[in-house]
Amino acid sequence: MDALPPSIQGDELISTDPATGEVVGRVRVTTPADLDAMVERGWQAFHQSGWKSLLPHRRALVLQAIADGIAAEKEALATLQMRDNGKPLAECRGMVESAIGTFRYYAGVCETIETDVTPQRGDYVSFTVLEPYGVVACITPWNSPIMNDATKVAPALAAGNAVLLKPSEDSPLLAPELARIALKAGLPEGMLQVVQGRGAEIGAALVAHPGVRMVSFTGGTTTGRAIGRTCGDKLIPAALELGGKSPHVVFADADLDHAVAAVVAGIFGSAGQSCVAGSRLFVEAPIYDEVVKRVIERAKTLRVAAPDADGVEMGPLASFHHRERVIRFVDRARSEGGNILCGGAVPEGADYARGAYYLPTVIDGLPTESLTCQEEAFGPVLVCLPFRDEADLIAQGNATAFGLACGIWTESFKRGWRVGRALEAGSVWINTYKQSVTTTPFGGFKNSGIGREKGIDGLRLYAQVKSMYFGLHEQPLSVAR
Repeated sequence: MDALPPSIQGDELISTDPATGEVVGRVRVTTPADLDAMVERGWQAFHQSGWKSLLPHRRALVLQAIADGIAAEKEALATLQMRDNGKPLAECRGMVESAIGTFRYYAGVCETIETDVTPQRGDYVSFTVLEPYGVVACITPWNSPIMNDATKVAPALAAGNAVLLKPSEDSPLLAPELARIALKAGLPEGMLQVVQGRGAEIGAALVAHPGVRMVSFTGGTTTGRAIGRTCGDKLIPAALELGGKSPHVVFADADLDHAVAAVVAGIFGSAGQSCVAGSRLFVEAPIYDEVVKRVIERAKTLRVAAPDADGVEMGPLASFHHRERVIRFVDRARSEGGNILCGGAVPEGADYARGAYYLPTVIDGLPTESLTCQEEAFGPVLVCLPFRDEADLIAQGNATAFGLACGIWTESFKRGWRVGRALEAGSVWINTYKQSVTTTPFGGFKNSGIGREKGIDGLRLYAQVKSMYFGLHEQPLSVAR
């Protein structure tokens, strides 16, 4: 068995502030016996609470009340997330706002979503309805807890399911707060429960539990494959939002001021701990040196500081053991022959001594097929590559197992359209980057996952389609038809 990460001690999860190393909170690890009881409680709530049969507009009122409850505690929740995973406070506030908006959006979808009256082809009327799965598992990562929790929980509840929410062992504190707020808002007891513990242990048990009918997971591709195998054996659906190695492309005709700003924000925002981080920068050859130089100059001036410091632009990484992973990634880039153009080290000084900080890092001199250009660092590490023309860009851009997102900077609408269609990615940003909205589907191609969250289909993800037929026969049915 792998050594337990520092966040687990005995039967408790320990949340440590990555900016200071101080303990923020403790939660009890869910045991296998607890899990059995929670699944049973979820099914009891599903069958007996009346939630699944509640009229959609009544269900929507509860979702709106959950949004109100989150809004009433916005600052406290943002501060808790900042201490739980180290993101700048302003970013945490934005994520709480996102969670509020997600619950409000799915309240609206809940009472307005339509199904189909299908074309008549006989003496009957046929139409479809949506039915919940029952008890579903929602497993979220450590990088954006409250936002990711809402992205899964809101549509799952809107569809009528009971939810077992498992946050990462590295950011365990926000999910219990969401469950508390939901219960206070009127959600029946047992409809939202929180499973705590190590993913390889209680997370795997949750996915494999015979009482779980659907799984939604956001996280790494290796874990996603394991979940997919288990769900395949159980013949239950799995929605998997996985890793990325997103290309961020700058053509020679681009507005370079906007492009450089977006490149820096796209990789160093959230300290690179984002599945859609623009971690591969492709620059058209004639302007390669100029763009890379400007990116380096901006990276060196980024204010790396405590998450609640004035003017902070990049806080610490989310945990000390994750920083070790990023350090190993950059060390391997060096061993592959990469040029570390800036960063590549832990910052020095008393302000950084107690935290899991790492400097914004820019690397070049590596071929597309290198491991550095192929694997996800999930940290503030940018690798730069030149390209000759559109064909060269598309070949390099698609030469990865991932396909989550990409960004394209060009003043040519036609080029943006051609390249955006040709690159294998679930989200394409043209003359912008890292935009995400609850109303628009989100997911990846290839090893970046299957299924789409957000949007109207984000609710359908948690529902089964049932076909209904009403007979209009004037005569009894015959054996031979």
